[in-house]
This record gives sequence, structure tokens and C-alpha cells, in this order.
Amino acid sequence: MDRRSFLSLVPAAAAAAVARPALAAAPMAGFPAPGFHRMKLGDYELTALLDGVLPVPLADLYNNTTPEHVEEALGAAFLRSPVELSVNAFLLNTGERLVLIDAGTGSLLGPSLGRLPAALKASGYSPEQVDDIILTHIHADHSGGLVAGGEPVFPKATVHANRRDVDYWLNPANRDAAPAGKKESFVNAIASLAPYREAGRLMPFDDDAEPVPGFRTVLRPGHTPGHSAVVVDSRGEKLVLWGDITHGDVIQFDEPGIGIAFDEDSEAAAATRALAFAEAADERYLVGGAHIRFPGLGHVRRDERGYDWVPVNYSLPG
Repeated sequence: MDRRSFLSLVPAAAAAAVARPALAAAPMAGFPAPGFHRMKLGDYELTALLDGVLPVPLADLYNNTTPEHVEEALGAAFLRSPVELSVNAFLLNTGERLVLIDAGTGSLLGPSLGRLPAALKASGYSPEQVDDIILTHIHADHSGGLVAGGEPVFPKATVHANRRDVDYWLNPANRDAAPAGKKESFVNAIASLAPYREAGRLMPFDDDAEPVPGFRTVLRPGHTPGHSAVVVDSRGEKLVLWGDITHGDVIQFDEPGIGIAFDEDSEAAAATRALAFAEAADERYLVGGAHIRFPGLGHVRRDERGYDWVPVNYSLPG
């Protein structure tokens, strides 16, 4: 093509460029979808609900280790401290009852949390439909979502919690005797449970009890005095919702002796963790963890370093 032929094409190309509609970038949405994950458990429907994520400085809060070791281990998993830990709750529909395990944080721990009601509604349910709530323990990230503005979020639900935790966290004498930095935990516990207690819908349960038919608890102490796992079976499929046995799914599986500053008794929590890992690996049941990356469901297996977390494979519920 000579210069004259080339220049003859320029006006046509320019006209085409003018005629072509401009492409305008769409604004970024800037918000996440409500988090829920659904699967079958025998005849039951299991829904994992994401309350949000909490940036946790694990390098500073893990104990029986060093910050350097924690940072190195996190780096090997492409993480760094602070790690955004999921706050998960779990909903079981048995066909007769709707049972929620843990209730999220509510407004107690910042704007990245408190999303459980939205996730619940997005999953097809409403707070008014929940019949029972079983708390693995009474920490703010498990019980704070029970109330909003002093009113119960779950107006028809009965709340069940291990008697050891109820006696510990709801005792004003323990609050008064606690160090300044810990008093807020007692204040939050009392406020979160007050409407249910006043309505006669707070039901303490004893160790290794069955507070709701088909929902058995196992005392797993250390993290709190009454910290309990919740065991559910349906048609031969077993699920253990183990609360705060771990915070994250990287370091403590390899080193169960590492505790966290949130533990009431880290030594007892470490012993409990080792027991929980061994049982889950031996029995190969499904596990739900409150602070394992969402949806927090998977299995525990042994490996050359100790234990390993294997997330569930994604599938569409039938």
C-alpha cells in the first residue's frame, strides 16, 4: 500500500471510531454477597453462615511459640498476620426444628462482622423461624448476635449454653473480680443473654448433655470453662461442630500445643485440641469450625507433621 492509498483510508477509520459507542467502566460494587453454603447431612439440611471476618494478629496472640515462628508458618501458607479469620455459624434444618449453632457477633466487634442475619435471610430463612440456638461457648463472637439494640434477634428461639459457661460469664462477682481488660467480656455476655434469660428462654445444659433432641454436646474445656462441641447424626452421617478448637487452619493443626490469648486456660485447651484432632482423624467425621476459613467445613487427617485440615469439596445441594 502506498502513502496515497493509506491516507485515503484515514477519514473512514476516523468516522468509524466516532461512530463506535464509548466504553464506560462500571463502578466497582464494593460489597460482598451474604455468605452461606448449603449441603446435605443425611436427611438434614446444613447451612454454614458467615458472620464476617475479623483481622486477628496471630503472631502476637498465639502462645507457647514465637512471633517469628508464627510469621514464618503463615508465610508458607501465603498469609500474614493479622489474618482475617472467618466467624462462622451453622444452621441445621431437621425437618421438624431449625437449630442454629452459635449466633455471630452482632455489633460488638466492628463493621466487618455482624452479617449473620443477612446471610440467614439470603439463605432462605428468617430469624423468626429459628427454634433453638446452641452456643458452643459464651464469647462475644458467638453470642453477641443474639441481640440488637437490647432486643432479641431471634424472638422465638430458646438459647442453650453449658452451665459452666453460664455460671462463669453471667456472675457479676466474676465480672467485678476480672482485670480491667477482661471486664468487657462479662458485660457483653450478660447483655447478650439478658432478654432470653428474662423471658425464661435461656436453658443451661450439663456436661455431655442433649439440650435439643438429636443434638448431643461434648465438653471440650480450656478455651472457656464450658466450651462444648455439638454432635449431630443423620442417617449414618456425623457432624461435629467444635467451636473454637482452633483459630485458623494452618498452625495449630501442625502444632496443637500452641494456644491463643483468648483461652481461659491455654494448657487445658491444648490438651482438648489434641484429643479433638485425634478423634476426628480416627472417626473421619465431618467437622465444622467457627474460625476456619468459610464455610469452615471439612475433615481432619494425619500427616507427617501432625494433622491437616481438608476442606469439603464444593457441590450443589440436591
